[in-house]
Amino acid sequence: MDIAALITRAATALGGLHLLGAWIRHSGIRRQQSGTSRLPAPVVFGHFALARTSFGLLPPAALPGFVMPARWIPAHRDHASAGAIPAAATAHGAGGAVPTERRFPLPVVPAHGLFAVVTLVLVLPTALSVGSG
Repeated sequence: MDIAALITRAATALGGLHLLGAWIRHSGIRRQQSGTSRLPAPVVFGHFALARTSFGLLPPAALPGFVMPARWIPAHRDHASAGAIPAAATAHGAGGAVPTERRFPLPVVPAHGLFAVVTLVLVLPTALSVGSG
């Protein structure tokens, strides 16, 4: 079970790094400061920092992990209902009313969350059985 937990944790980390990279690459901090991003920088970087630590801090890392999809879903729904992003709004440096999180690849977001939940489910019994034996 500990090997499965390691694999799911690695998959979760890869998905999270991909999403963090997309957020940074598409000016997430600048758009957050201008009010067009729904993901606050402290939540994004706090989630990243907590998730990098030991299992003891994984549950606190999960809290912003639950908050971010709740804030991402409306941006994704707005994007899906509005159609494609206009080219002028996607240019770097554009005043842009387009939130950065609209550029997140759809399959990566739920996969990251699913792998995170599976990791917690696999690591918890392993962590609790360390002292017994």
